Amino acid sequence: MTDDAPLARWIVLLLKLPSEPSRHRVAVWRELRRIGALSLGQGVWAVPDLPVFATGVHRALELTEKSDGEAISLQAVGSSPADAARFEAMFTAARQDDWSELIADCGKYEAELDKEIRTAKFTLAELEEEEQSLERLRRWHRDLKARDVFGTPNATEATQRLLYCTERFEDYTERVFAALHAPEESADGLLSPPVFPQ
Repeated sequence: MTDDAPLARWIVLLLKLPSEPSRHRVAVWRELRRIGALSLGQGVWAVPDLPVFATGVHRALELTEKSDGEAISLQAVGSSPADAARFEAMFTAARQDDWSELIADCGKYEAELDKEIRTAKFTLAELEEEEQSLERLRRWHRDLKARDVFGTPNATEATQRLLYCTERFEDYTERVFAALHAPEESADGLLSPPVFPQ
């Protein structure tokens, strides 16, 4: 951030929810975590004042009011470029943690594919399960990319890992179809025709 660059604007939420039933607090917390809001203390959250966060902020405010809680929404900027930079760094650090978690989950996905290949588990059911897991990673990546508004250093690594997961899934898909369409040898040593899934 340069000294002449405009300071980022923020939405600061002050939320007070009843302690019981706890489901209301949990619902608001989940919504704020889902959009990547920065927790500044008990009941105080902040997000950049950008359209990508608007729906989530509106939803958190709505959930708070429906639970007979109190909600105040404020617009803010850093009082100096140094304060603005520190706030931006806090938000970016939180996104860095999100990207690191995605990278770790990509590693788990790759390990799962390794296990299926090692045990020759080449079934359509397993292929569908792996496809759903990959789609979950893709959705997570899209969500993170949308809210990583200041640019996080490990976002590029996460994108590369997701591409690698996609390549690994394509390789696994080819192995599944090769196994399903391979002719089987019968007990008398003769090849039987391939069995196609119904």
